[in-house]
Amino acid sequence: MSTLVVVGAQWGDEGKGKVVDALASRADLVARFAGGNNAGHTLVVGSKKIVTHLVPSGCAYPGTLCVLGAGMVIDPEVFRQEITALQKSGMLLGSELRVSLDAHVIFPFHRWLDGLREDQHGATKIGTTRRGIGPAYEAKAARRGIRVRDLLIPERLRARLELNAGPVNAEFERCGGEDRLDVDAELARATGWVVWLRPLLCDAGSLVDEAIRGGKRVLIEGAQGALLDLDHGTYPFVTSSTTLAGGACSGLGIGPTAIDGVWGITKAYATRVGAGPFPTRLDGPLGDALRRAGDEFGATTGRPRDCGWLDLPALRYAARRNGLTGLCVTKLDVLAKMPEVSICRSYADGVTPGTDELELALPILERVSGWGDPILAQRIAEARRLEDLPAPARAYLDIISEETGVPIALVSVGPGRDQTIFLSEAF
Repeated sequence: MSTLVVVGAQWGDEGKGKVVDALASRADLVARFAGGNNAGHTLVVGSKKIVTHLVPSGCAYPGTLCVLGAGMVIDPEVFRQEITALQKSGMLLGSELRVSLDAHVIFPFHRWLDGLREDQHGATKIGTTRRGIGPAYEAKAARRGIRVRDLLIPERLRARLELNAGPVNAEFERCGGEDRLDVDAELARATGWVVWLRPLLCDAGSLVDEAIRGGKRVLIEGAQGALLDLDHGTYPFVTSSTTLAGGACSGLGIGPTAIDGVWGITKAYATRVGAGPFPTRLDGPLGDALRRAGDEFGATTGRPRDCGWLDLPALRYAARRNGLTGLCVTKLDVLAKMPEVSICRSYADGVTPGTDELELALPILERVSGWGDPILAQRIAEARRLEDLPAPARAYLDIISEETGVPIALVSVGPGRDQTIFLSEAF
């Protein structure tokens, strides 16, 4: 295959950064199709721990082209800071970055709105990152969004800003917010953005399509996870964009026949950040122990993640919605640090993960034998082939594959680049 889509198969935070980094070493082009800087992908390169929020995870390989697609919403200020930080780390040495002219722009007033709304919601808040992602996608759907290409034409940009000023300032005033959208100030801000953004801009759809037609190895990465998808996730506790593999086509501007395979990433257990249903959530000491073992704190916000046992009904749902051809299982070594391990094969009441009733689902948990040995974690972390994994770990992977009907393509046994076992060829 020459075109591979990689998506999260849970509620996000599945380890996409590490997996995409491992796959990017074999790719010619890495493109991201949706989301904004509400996503954080953690890369461990040698002794360095690097978190990217907008730049695709292929940034760790000089010469690999990294593309931000039309389906994304981009905060230029955050983008600039990230580029600077990556360059200081010895990455992005040349002209490896490209940005779609049709991606939408996050302005400060989008961030202000996001935070104001979360504060207003009180107990019913969604748990957004307050980065302006939701308001930017909302403006896009309302046909008053501001695209990257609009920044290049001051007259058009002024008209778009004025179109936003009325409803935005009215909401600020209604909710008691002190901020206001100042059209002239935003125009001046955007003028500074254009100076450094202009050389990066392109028709991303044509660029990716040309690479595919030329037989290049193209890796396409999503953001968040399948159960946060705007249409098929645990609505309304979802993100503001599509997180499924199908969104790769619209988010980049390529046809579905260009996709050769779809790999979904799942932890060996489950985590979730923010509000919304989470049937296998562990409360109390066991949940705290899993959080500590996995260092489960958000890469973008630092918020502690809720932790729980692997939810196979939810994973089957994600596999079907994405059409997965392979599964990547991460943090298998973390699971081995636990005194006991369980797994959820079904819910007691037959609830479907994509329905409102998921909040009330009762997981049927099954204790998995063979875990709890303190030596197990070390043996897993040192494994470099499937055959090196201890029997309980191999049996656990077999359960996941059999229950989902999807073969295991990759297993991550630690944060290091070398702690990756490939069971299938990506390209």
